[in-house]
Amino acid sequence: MEESSEVDGAGSSTPGCSSIDYSRTISELSSFSEQSSSDEHTSTPWPAGKLLLRSPHLLNKLGMKQNVDMMRERFSKLLLGEDMSGGGKGVCSAVAISNAITNLYATVFGQFWRLEPLSPEKKAMWRREMDCLLCVCDYIVEFYPSVQNLQDGTTLEVMGTRPRSDLYINLPALEKLDAMLIEILESFEKTEFWYVDDGDRSPSANISRSFQRAVKKNEEKWWRPIPCLPAYGLTANCRKDLQQKRDCANQIHKAAMAINGGILAEMEVPDSYIATLPKSGRTGIGEATYRGLSSVEQFSSDHLLDSLGISTDHEAVEAADRIEASMYVWRRKSNLSCSASKSSWDMVKEFMQDVDKSSMLASRAQTLLFSLKQRYPGLSQTTLDSMKIQYNVDVGQAILESYSRVLESLAFNLVSYIDDLLYIDESIKKR
Repeated sequence: MEESSEVDGAGSSTPGCSSIDYSRTISELSSFSEQSSSDEHTSTPWPAGKLLLRSPHLLNKLGMKQNVDMMRERFSKLLLGEDMSGGGKGVCSAVAISNAITNLYATVFGQFWRLEPLSPEKKAMWRREMDCLLCVCDYIVEFYPSVQNLQDGTTLEVMGTRPRSDLYINLPALEKLDAMLIEILESFEKTEFWYVDDGDRSPSANISRSFQRAVKKNEEKWWRPIPCLPAYGLTANCRKDLQQKRDCANQIHKAAMAINGGILAEMEVPDSYIATLPKSGRTGIGEATYRGLSSVEQFSSDHLLDSLGISTDHEAVEAADRIEASMYVWRRKSNLSCSASKSSWDMVKEFMQDVDKSSMLASRAQTLLFSLKQRYPGLSQTTLDSMKIQYNVDVGQAILESYSRVLESLAFNLVSYIDDLLYIDESIKKR
C-alpha cells in the first residue's frame, strides 16, 4: 500500500484510495440500464403493447436485479482484494473495504466546495453504497455464555452470539452523525450568499476575493469557488443560523475525531513500525523538545508547543511523527520488567528509576501529541496511523475507522466553509 490520497479539506492521507473504481455516476448507471432494457425489448418476440403494460411488480423486480448486480460487482472487487488478476496478490478484506469507503467519499464529496444540498443522484449513491458496505457489520459478532431451555425442562449451557461491542456502540453513533451532516447540507437550499468561479470579474467577486486573500488557508485552495455576499453583508438571522450550523458541525467533527482516535488506539502497532523506531527517544524527538518534556518544573504542553515554533501543517506532521515515535520508545522501555540478573538492590533501584522516568516521558509525550492535534485539527495522519490502517486485518475496525474519518473530513469542510462566509461578512461590515 504505497499510494496515498488526501481527502480535501481535512488533509488526512489514506493508503490505496485510488485502487477501486467508483467513478461511475448514478446517471451513467441509469443510462446503461435503460440501454440494456431497450436492447432486451428489441430482441424479444413479445408485442410492444404488452411491454408497456407490464405490472409495477415486474418493474420492481427489474430494479432489484440491477441493485443485486451492483452489489455483486462491489463485493466481488472486495473479495479479490483489489487484485483483478485473481493471483492472490491483493490486500486483505479489511484494507479493501476501508479503501472502498474512502473512494466512495471521494466520488460523492470530492468536489464539495460549496454550501449547497447534494444532488439527488449523489445522495442516493452515498446511501445505497454505504448500506452495502456497512451490512458486513451485521455478521460480526462475539460469543457469550448463555442458557438454553429445552421442551423437556432441561437446560443446556451454550454459547450465544451478539453484536460486537465496539460496533454496537460506535456504528449507530456514526450513522446518526452522517444523517446530521446531510441534514445540514440540505438546509442550504435558499441562502443569502452565492458562489462564483475564480475567473469571475464582477464587483462582488472582486470584493470577496480581496477578503479571501487575507485568509492564508484559502491561498492553498485557489481552485475553490469564491463565496459572495450582498453589499450590506448577511442579515442578523442568516448569520445566527450560520453560526448555529457551524457549532453543530464542529461538535460532529469532534465526535467523529474522538471515535476515530479511539479506534486507531485499539489497532495493533505493526511490527514494521516497531522496526523503524529510533534507539533512543531523546535523539528521536530532538534536544529542545526533550528538555521541555523532562523539565522538573510544572509541565505545560501548550507552552512547549509555542516554543517549538511550528508554523505550517507540514512541520506539524513531522513533529507529530517524532513525538509519537519517541513516545513508543519510552513506553516500551517502561513496560520492561526487572531482569533476573539484576540481583543487587542498587541495580534494581537504578533500573526502576529509569522505568519511572520513561513512563513520565511517555505520558508527557502523549499529552503533547494530543495538544498538537487539537491545535491543528486538519492535520493529516501520522506515519503510525497510516501503517495501522495499512496492516490492519480487523474488518470491523476498518469500517469504523474509515467511516469516522470521512465524516470527520466532511464536518471539517463544513466548518471551514462557514468560517469563510462569517469572515467575509465581518470584513464587509467593518468597512
